[in-house]
Amino acid sequence: MIFNAPFISVMILIIFGLYAMVFRRNLIKVVIGLDIVESAVNLFIVSLGYVKNGIAPIYTNSPGGAMVLPTPQALTLTSIVIGVATSAMLLSFCILIYRYYGTLDTRKVRRLRE
Repeated sequence: MIFNAPFISVMILIIFGLYAMVFRRNLIKVVIGLDIVESAVNLFIVSLGYVKNGIAPIYTNSPGGAMVLPTPQALTLTSIVIGVATSAMLLSFCILIYRYYGTLDTRKVRRLRE
């Protein structure tokens, strides 16, 4: 059961993130929901690369046993960098929308567009 705990956590985080992105009206909360989904995806990628009693791939002369794959870790680092850049861009859009419309409520921004 412990082996499935990361995957259950991923499902819960994705549900919370999607709830925040779909049902919240504040743009900042939508961005936070997207960040939660990104964190869940990162946890999923790291969970896929887990090897029980695995050794770090830095050791070239390992005494035996399974080595942990470095590919999921590299993908997660890349995903974190892309996530930070995406969050910064979305938050800057939120600032511009607030300056232009005076609100962060998605319903009011849509109504002002017409």
